[in-house]
Amino acid sequence: MTQSNTPETAKEPTPASGPASSRAVIEVQDLVKRYKKADVNAVDGISFNVHEGEFFALLGPNGAGKTTTISILTTTLLPTSGTVTIGGFDSKSQSNLVREQVGIVFQQPSLDLNLTAEENVRFHAILYGLYPWRPAYRLMPAEYRARFNELSEILGLKAEMFKPVKKFSGGMKRKLEIVRSLMHRPKVLFLDEPTAGLDADSRRNLWEYLKEIREKTGATVFLTTHYLEEAEEADTICIIDGGKIVSFGTPLDIKRDLVEEYLLVTPADPAALRRELDDLKISFTPGNEFKVALNGTTVHAVLKSIDTPLTSVRTHLPTLEDAYIAVLKRSDAAD
Repeated sequence: MTQSNTPETAKEPTPASGPASSRAVIEVQDLVKRYKKADVNAVDGISFNVHEGEFFALLGPNGAGKTTTISILTTTLLPTSGTVTIGGFDSKSQSNLVREQVGIVFQQPSLDLNLTAEENVRFHAILYGLYPWRPAYRLMPAEYRARFNELSEILGLKAEMFKPVKKFSGGMKRKLEIVRSLMHRPKVLFLDEPTAGLDADSRRNLWEYLKEIREKTGATVFLTTHYLEEAEEADTICIIDGGKIVSFGTPLDIKRDLVEEYLLVTPADPAALRRELDDLKISFTPGNEFKVALNGTTVHAVLKSIDTPLTSVRTHLPTLEDAYIAVLKRSDAAD
């Protein structure tokens, strides 16, 4: 992970500017987007790579540039400057080839409610040029039917796929969109707020299926979300604010860099604990509960070093939300 802010027999096309790096499937370099009449850039010179099979999360507040960035990456918006390559193909000059590399699940559902689930999938596959037009599922090639059944089973929709979509719940519609987006075996699956409007159970179930899809297909997942807990399992997180990258790394790295880990302990003898912590040169803040800094040391090591009896011990471990809030506060202060 790196970043900076500065038809079946057809011949395989040549990537735009030579082969991509050995593992990078998305390469973004000095990306800028300024809308007409705007005073500032919506996206302001961001650079990052996303590797094959990676779960990559793009986070940021409303207006930070997330939607603009994902729109450029999916070729629905042209950049002002900079380059984007996906699967080795340039998003501007080879946009059709880029679209063959990606599957997209937008925040707003784009299903035809008057069709069955299978009809939605079939028409999408035909529009993608994967298969010639056939008026019924049974007339489609065996390859289509095998892929359709495989994905329907993974997503838990196999028994529902010949029913009208208008009878589907919100969670079922999201799963259907994922089935549809994966039919052409994309290298990257873009998920733009995929669980927006779903209840907690539907959100949890959807992520269980997405995890299974990643394990079985090896697809790279590029997520934008407002639910920070959904990004906890990401391999890499990129936080943007004001069009700039303000934090980048694994969830653990981001939490360690920005949020303090500490113990809250209640001593039987506060004076004795104060003297002991001073002697051990362990940073602390006294009170009814002593706030004891870990400073990279394990909880076990700190507790083992303390001889003063303790009546209660609590561990404060930062969440991604804690780190996210800290990142945005730091970004605001820098402005």
